[in-house]
Order: sequence, then structure tokens, then C-alpha cells
Amino acid sequence: MSFPRRFALLLDGGFVIKKLQQANRKFPTADDISEFCDTVSAQDSLHELDLLRRYFYHATPATEIVTNPLDGSKTDLAKTPVSRAHRSLIDKVEMLPQFTVRLGEAVAQDWRLGSAAMAALSRQQRAIASNDLVPNISQKGVDLRIGLDIARLSLQQMVRAIVVVTGDSDLVPAFKFARREGVLVYLVPMGHGVRRELRAHADIVIM
Repeated sequence: MSFPRRFALLLDGGFVIKKLQQANRKFPTADDISEFCDTVSAQDSLHELDLLRRYFYHATPATEIVTNPLDGSKTDLAKTPVSRAHRSLIDKVEMLPQFTVRLGEAVAQDWRLGSAAMAALSRQQRAIASNDLVPNISQKGVDLRIGLDIARLSLQQMVRAIVVVTGDSDLVPAFKFARREGVLVYLVPMGHGVRRELRAHADIVIM
């Protein structure tokens, strides 16, 4: 079995955005993501391989109008600053060279305590206020799209290696599949603590 001397870079968008935001203390730009990809591609373990393409997986921002259960106020999620920031980022990443964007969907499911409220309540007990709550938004279909591309790239022998930037152990079955097909799997956890199982089923862990 002969594989081309190429690699594909697959980015779990929500994970990458969160880690870059923590590191840079600001919401990342498309240029930030492109520069991060360049840093990954420059790793010594990849220097003999050429880049096929970068795949960016994210979810279209939620668009529901949700009702706060404490005070009955309504929020149009499509008009929030967070939604606008993610939509703008997706549009700009899509225009970057050698990038393909794959989109799942974001869905609002009930409400949860915001991180600021959690911190405040841990310091001093008080009644929960309506502005302590934030919509509980989850992504649907992102892991599935990453897994499908890992399988497609492997079965069609399009690359010698697949580099996955993620902290999600749900991708372990996809990692196993690629390795059974003879493809090298690189994991980039960005310094995040990930489950041992995820590391165990990657050939090389970098960054």
C-alpha cells in the first residue's frame, strides 16, 4: 500500500477557538487560526510531508429566540455578539487558502449558570438572579463530520498522515479506523488535559 507524502490538518473549531481565546485573551481572528495552522505544519515530525488541506469544523450559531426561566425575558440568539463573532469568523476562515469549512449546527437546550455566576456563588451564597443564567448551547454533527473525513481520507489513501486538533475523546473510534488503514494519526491537544484513551490511539502527540 503506497500513500502520498501528504497530510491533512483537521481542526475541531470550537476547541481551537476556546484554546486560542484563553491564550491570547481575545476572540481569535481568521489570521490567528491560519497562523496556528502554520505553527502546527512546521513541526519537525511533519517536515517531510506536504499539506493537502486544512479542514475547519464548527457549528452554525444558534438562531432561536429563548426565554429566561426566571424573569421571562427573551433573547434572540442570532443577534447576540457571540453569534455575530462566530458567524464572521466562519465566513473569513472559509476564504483562507487551502481551507475547507464543515458545519454542524448549534442548538440551545435549556439554561445553565454562567461562569461568572458560578465563581461568585462559590465565594458567597445568594439567591440566583436571572442574569446569572445563560443559554446552554450544544453542537450537533461536528464530531460526525470529523469522523467521516478521517474515514474518507484514510480509505481513499489521500494522505500519509492526519493531524487532528481536538480534546474530544469521542474521536477515538475514528483514530482507530485510520490507523487500521495504515494512516498515521497525530493529535494536537494544545496543552489541554485529554483522556489517556485519546492519546493512546494517536501515533504522535504534538503541542
